[in-house]
Amino acid sequence: MAEIRSGIGFDVHAFDASRPLWLGGVEFEDSDGLAGHSDGDAVCHAIADAMLGAAALGDVGEHFPDTDAATRGIAGADLLRGVVALARDAGFVVTSLDVTVIAERPSITPRKSEMREALGAGLGLAVDAVSVKATRPEGLGLTGEGIGCLAIAVLERR
Repeated sequence: MAEIRSGIGFDVHAFDASRPLWLGGVEFEDSDGLAGHSDGDAVCHAIADAMLGAAALGDVGEHFPDTDAATRGIAGADLLRGVVALARDAGFVVTSLDVTVIAERPSITPRKSEMREALGAGLGLAVDAVSVKATRPEGLGLTGEGIGCLAIAVLERR
């Protein structure tokens, strides 16, 4: 019988107009980017934390600390590839992913399929195993000055 594990990840970054916006490995042109030591891709960071949690391997900050000059500016997609390798080395593969982006702006819906494809390619998953959804906090202040993401990853021990 296969061992199945799930993990939850959450990440949030403030807007930074001087940077490009990357979400789920996709660049959103004409949108303010996100602050951070890396490229600020809150979607990839939340997924990475969900995967690390499912494999009981700690969190993103432990493996990619913001004090490490070598990871300054690291692309979210590259960070995810590193987490896939860590999980694989621990005997796990990701089998499905569910992501909810929390943002007033930009609109995620027109780019969801592109995000699903990019994430699937980076994680070695079929597109139908990757769900990307979005919600607006309706001015409640949850992420009015940035973007947040909640991710659930399902991993199987192989």
